[in-house]
Amino acid sequence: MTLTLIITIATVGISLLAMNNQTLMDKCIFHPYSIAKDPSQWYRAVTCGFIHADIPHLAFNMFSFYMFGDLVEQYFMLLFGETGRILYLLFYISALVACIIPTYFSHLKQYNYYSLGASGAVSAIVFAGIFLQPTMKIGFFVIPPIIPGFLFGPIYLALTAYLSKKGSGNINHSAHLWGSLYGIVFLILASKVFGIEGASDVLGNFIDQVSIYINQLRTNFGK
Repeated sequence: MTLTLIITIATVGISLLAMNNQTLMDKCIFHPYSIAKDPSQWYRAVTCGFIHADIPHLAFNMFSFYMFGDLVEQYFMLLFGETGRILYLLFYISALVACIIPTYFSHLKQYNYYSLGASGAVSAIVFAGIFLQPTMKIGFFVIPPIIPGFLFGPIYLALTAYLSKKGSGNINHSAHLWGSLYGIVFLILASKVFGIEGASDVLGNFIDQVSIYINQLRTNFGK
């Protein structure tokens, strides 16, 4: 059983329990104000990623995570060998924390602010997948996969940064933004430190794939 499947099952199970147990929800949810008063509650940075507001929220996150997580987990096994599974788990858990830190500093004085969901860590997984396979076709929400990931990425980041700055709605766009960036940074650094020789140049591989794709487009349009 893959770690991706285990994390998915655990997240679904805990989320369903929390939706029907307010005490569990209150203990797991990310609440910057409480953490500022009691730093021992930083565990919430991890537990908030295993609870969701409702079924659609849970379904969308887990669908995205499973689709990209399976791919990224396989790549981690190729890039890091025996340590691949450990690094993959570390990647996911650390992404839950990393993506929510800016949220903490932005809202630590707001008693009524709460955040939950795996979106930030899922964004890290998605962008790691895009970085590993930059020419894969991806779509926006209901739009079918039509553009390569290396174009989708910057568009998504720009849109997310704008929405985060605007600060409207109940979606934590900041977690999406920082999670996405963390996914790329973690992948590059981990490949440099732990990567197997000959398979660790993920940045060079990204550049090569994009260059080949662009050259093929030029060739096709030149015909």
